[in-house]
Amino acid sequence: QVQLVESGGGLVQAGGSLALSCAASRSIRSINAMAWYRQAPGKQRELVATITTGDTKIYADFVKGRFTISRDNAKNTVYLQMNSLKPEDTAVYYCYAGISGVNYWGKGTLVTVSS
Repeated sequence: QVQLVESGGGLVQAGGSLALSCAASRSIRSINAMAWYRQAPGKQRELVATITTGDTKIYADFVKGRFTISRDNAKNTVYLQMNSLKPEDTAVYYCYAGISGVNYWGKGTLVTVSS
């Protein structure tokens, strides 16, 4: 079991940057699948980026080259660096952890990108 708390969301102009953090309540060293998802108003939740314990990173096509996911096992934290933000990146961003077939979610942090 794990609790996830996101932070770092806010309002930014198009072209700007934000850095999101996801703090876990326990060690993430053994959690293979950690990820960021997002959900825009009226849309389904979608995968943004995934990172494994082996530091393999997978990105959705719509963020490739702009977003970077990383993890710091010593701090039990996963990060999402978002650059060159676009208005269509506006969404609530959720942290995800998959442990033994159980899905864990944070409550989300709102990112709003103005044009």
